Amino acid sequence: MKGRPDMRVMAGWCSRHRKIILVLWLVALIGSFAATRAAGTNFSTKFQLPNTQSAEALSLLQKDFPAASGSSDQIVLHATSGTLRGAAVAARTQRMLQQVATLPHVRSVASPFTAAGAGQISKNGTVAFATVIFDEQTQSLPKAAVKRVITTAQAAGDSQLQVALGGPDIENAEAQSSSDSTLAGVVLALIVLGLAFGALFAAFLPLITALIAIGVGYSLTGLLSHLFSIASFATILGVLIGLGVGVDYALLIVTRHRSGLKAGRDVEDATVNAVNTAGRAVFFAGITVCIALLGQFALGVSFLYGIAVSAALTVALTMLASLTLLPALLGFFGMKVLSRRQRAQLRATGPVDEESTGFWHRWATAIERRPVLPAVAALAVVIVIALPIFSLRLGLDDAGSDPSGTTTHQAYDLLAEGFGPGFSGPLLLVAELPTPASEASFAALTRTLARQPGVVSVSPAIASPSGQVAIADLYPATSPQSAQTAALLTRLRSDVIPKAQAGTGITILVGGATAIQTDFAHILSSKLILFIGVVVLLGFLLLMAVFRSLLIPLVASAMNLLSVGAALGLMNAVFSWGWGHSLFGISTTAPVEVFVPVLLISILFGLSMDYEVFLVSRMHEEWIRTGDNHRAVTLGQAATGRVITAAAAIMILIFASFALGPSIVIKQFGLGLAGAIIIDAFLIRTMVVPALMHLSGNANWWLPRWLDRAIPHLNVEGSSRAVARAAATSETSASASGSAS
Repeated sequence: MKGRPDMRVMAGWCSRHRKIILVLWLVALIGSFAATRAAGTNFSTKFQLPNTQSAEALSLLQKDFPAASGSSDQIVLHATSGTLRGAAVAARTQRMLQQVATLPHVRSVASPFTAAGAGQISKNGTVAFATVIFDEQTQSLPKAAVKRVITTAQAAGDSQLQVALGGPDIENAEAQSSSDSTLAGVVLALIVLGLAFGALFAAFLPLITALIAIGVGYSLTGLLSHLFSIASFATILGVLIGLGVGVDYALLIVTRHRSGLKAGRDVEDATVNAVNTAGRAVFFAGITVCIALLGQFALGVSFLYGIAVSAALTVALTMLASLTLLPALLGFFGMKVLSRRQRAQLRATGPVDEESTGFWHRWATAIERRPVLPAVAALAVVIVIALPIFSLRLGLDDAGSDPSGTTTHQAYDLLAEGFGPGFSGPLLLVAELPTPASEASFAALTRTLARQPGVVSVSPAIASPSGQVAIADLYPATSPQSAQTAALLTRLRSDVIPKAQAGTGITILVGGATAIQTDFAHILSSKLILFIGVVVLLGFLLLMAVFRSLLIPLVASAMNLLSVGAALGLMNAVFSWGWGHSLFGISTTAPVEVFVPVLLISILFGLSMDYEVFLVSRMHEEWIRTGDNHRAVTLGQAATGRVITAAAAIMILIFASFALGPSIVIKQFGLGLAGAIIIDAFLIRTMVVPALMHLSGNANWWLPRWLDRAIPHLNVEGSSRAVARAAATSETSASASGSAS
């Protein structure tokens, strides 16, 4: 393994030159923050959906009808007493709409108080909406311009008039912060770390390391938003992932370091040993998460690129901080990472080895004696939790899923009350007319479409100045996130519209925000299985190279799939079926965001690999030393059970705290990841995997000789001699297995 990075040298250098390392990280933190403050951010949501009708419709509008190509939103008006036709209310509302029409980036405002807008007032006259057309699409529209529209419109509200605003631009501008969830996650993590270590300094170390790395990643993400499109929630997601993996990585190293101190090593030697063993597992896991996240580029969906880069950058920084900053901090704190009682005991009794005693040794011994029952029981629980995945509905949530106090949710409710839920997300009919005279034919076609099942109405057609393009809004009877709306869109495109336009020379495309979201959901859903297959195959090959085994990576791949299935089943039960809505502050049922499984699989894949490597590498060490599979599995589990479950408990609390935040997307990430970690760490890694390894015997460590020569050696155990010994032992066990059969 020439050229392999020497963890011992790096860890020793960081420990001895700890002041330099600390200064470099602080300079990176302060410098990146200052640069972001100076340059600002430019977050945007960019959809590129080639070969879809929604993309073709937008392209046609941008070319021949630019006045209608911008993003559109609604100003919703509600008369709390009387009707909107009252003279005073109507006059004040009209003045407000005229003011909005003059604001920067507003191209036009379609008022309900005109002859053409008569259909924009409900039958009882208490609810109306004005359509605001901006001069840019959502991804290019400045938030400041949208917020000015919001404040101007809401200024007209009083005791007689309620004003709410809805639409993609309003929702983007009003996106709420998850700072409270972040703080709650940090506090909960600190409590668990304190309980796990019983030492204040040791509890703070993983948090300090993770937060500095996250701070740098947060600032760099803001700077990167000027170079390519990054969704605004990417920073929140980066904090969530960074806290989880950062604390996890640091905890593994600190735990190994403390064990070294208790075993009689000095501070620097314990640090070097911890980084050279647990640090290798951290490096391997971090690289794996980054590869899985960046693998989203293979999906060909531009919306995910910025999110993937942001998350991968944060993970890489937390991994780097764990391998450089953490050894430096361990040098600063010295023996204080042990509690006073532990230091006193070490002075009184000398070095101790806690790996062969305690709860986890008793638990591992119990699994060794009776492996079948725990494995069957745990698998049954996981399968039951995963069952709702068979009715999993992927999609994009609408404003009905926003927190009840937001203006977008209020606008959604008012439109649904006055006109029906489909009025918050109309489909845009874009017609390419062969001649200007075809406008009358398109108007007749819209009347035909208005009579279709599932359609409430179609607005009057509007032609472009050239007469080559015309548009009309089609209002479904169901909400934008409803499965019925997606079915209606498919039926219109594949059956109704082709028949209606046949022989007219008119070409009608169905676009608009709702159609764009539906097309995006369809494209990503169709590639999800391929993505899962690539991620699982990558994990299989990496584990095979590390442990020189076929069975271990095969079991790990199957367990990863079970964890993902259970997480998606849990999410579907909560968000689509409505289980536990009051507990998580969810106002309505909603589909699972279509891009959430992709990111969740990427993150969970890396975290599962982290646990698998940390668990099995300790087993592998014992297997190489003793050649006794049962002893290796038992001692490996006893040595790692406490740290794996402590790390998992921290991540569960961090992720669960985000599930209580305001954003439906972050709620889904938080709940999905928390549920997956519970299943993976407390059921699969502590029960199923050890039980199966006991039942499999020496076959765990078998690899065909030709395959062993063909694949590279990846050493995560810190000893180059161990690799050669592993190969020899693998061949010996293969021979023994063949003799036994």
